[in-house]
Amino acid sequence: MKRIAVLSLTAAAATTGLGALAAAPASAASASAICGSGYSVVDSKALNGSTVYLAYSSGSGKNCVVTIKTKDVGSSTRTGTYLQVQGANAITDIDNYTTYAGPTYASAAGKCVIWGGGTNYQYWYSGWSHCG
Repeated sequence: MKRIAVLSLTAAAATTGLGALAAAPASAASASAICGSGYSVVDSKALNGSTVYLAYSSGSGKNCVVTIKTKDVGSSTRTGTYLQVQGANAITDIDNYTTYAGPTYASAAGKCVIWGGGTNYQYWYSGWSHCG
């Protein structure tokens, strides 16, 4: 269900001719919307085939990672997210998706995180970052 809504927004933008013009802001807005109310994108990494977003909610104190596909949208391909808090095991969402992977959540108050993800085209992982 969640993937249909994002795909519909993408299709609507492409139909109206706004797809190329609004691609970056719409994706960041979509990442915040996918994570949920109160989440704001704090970092992103554009990759070949996708963009990975790190969002944060000061209300919940949680980080959220979403990977939104930029190639093969609508086709089921390997897409994933990765989020690891210092001292804890990584949390991932890796499967065949048509639009995006995630959201992947973790609380990281006072700790650093490694975040990342991607598609079959390219995966990427940060170093320890966003400590706080």
